[in-house]
Amino acid sequence: METKLQPLMDDIDKKKSTNTRTGEAAGTTDEKARPVVATSNLPVTVPLKPARNSRRLRFSVGLLAVLLAAGGGGVYWWKHSQSQLPPGISFGNGRLEADEIDISTKFPGRIAELRADIGDMVTAGQVVARMDSRDLQESLKKSQAQVEQARQTIAEATANLEQQRTQRTLAAQELERTEGLLKNGWATKELFDQRKQALDGANAALNAATNRVAQAERLLEANQHDVGLYTVNINDNDLVAPLDGRIQYRLANIGEVLPAGGKVFTMLNISYVYMDIYLPTLESGKIKVGTDARILLDAYPNIPIPAKVSFIASQAQFTPKTVETQSERDKLMFRIRVRIDPERSRVHAESVRSGLPGVAYLRADPDVAWPENLKGSP
Repeated sequence: METKLQPLMDDIDKKKSTNTRTGEAAGTTDEKARPVVATSNLPVTVPLKPARNSRRLRFSVGLLAVLLAAGGGGVYWWKHSQSQLPPGISFGNGRLEADEIDISTKFPGRIAELRADIGDMVTAGQVVARMDSRDLQESLKKSQAQVEQARQTIAEATANLEQQRTQRTLAAQELERTEGLLKNGWATKELFDQRKQALDGANAALNAATNRVAQAERLLEANQHDVGLYTVNINDNDLVAPLDGRIQYRLANIGEVLPAGGKVFTMLNISYVYMDIYLPTLESGKIKVGTDARILLDAYPNIPIPAKVSFIASQAQFTPKTVETQSERDKLMFRIRVRIDPERSRVHAESVRSGLPGVAYLRADPDVAWPENLKGSP
């Protein structure tokens, strides 16, 4: 039995060795060209990862091409729209800005109360914070008490003045009678001299009483000024908004002790909204203060905002790095400020945002008509 099975076993071993050599030879040439039949003569699964990567690559390339085409079309449209501006209209990029006003303390002290927060619209004179003013209030009470004391001193000095006037009148009358008696020999020279000295003393006392009344009145005025000073200082510890605007930053909290000039809030002055742009010398030379302008913000591209040129720099400068490209920064430019009408800014106060990018258009020639996209007004 073993003799019959031996040839079969040898044949199987030969086939195995042949398949093994075939697989090894294929693996040494190219991993991707490996045969489907493995050493066990069974089929294996062919990986599909290269095909998926190929499809993803084709999709990414197509998407990139679409984005590049859209971007190129947008740039072409923008340049084409700018090139359609009639002669006499210049434009420049900029950002909408509003004046920032710091609401600060006048005296060192502790914040007792905050009545506003970031984003709140405030009006001129509105109290936005209060400082602890208990020490000033006590000083005010002291000055008020001194005022009452000065008034009593004036009353006493006035009464003394009336008394001295009466004594002076009496002394004058006695001197006059003594002088008459002296002419008739019914009075002595010594009595006349005594009456005269009494009159001189009454006049001196009257003058002193008059000066004491004036001094008491000056003291009353000084105490009244102290009352007014402490009242002003207490009122100055109520921090108020100087103009209409929006609270932009809150820089301190309740309980913090601030030095004199310590900042509590920063607000935007919505009545002074502007955009600074830079124009080359050839274009800026045609622009004057009061030139009509329009502002188009990126956030509101279909709403032209009427404005006027309010400032033109007297000297040329290189444009800041954040304004234009390197080639344009190499040119000397003039800074021009375009300001929106204050009343219009107040009407649209809720829409005023500092830092919004946009484009300002300036019409140097008043006879040139605005394009259709710049005619409207909000």
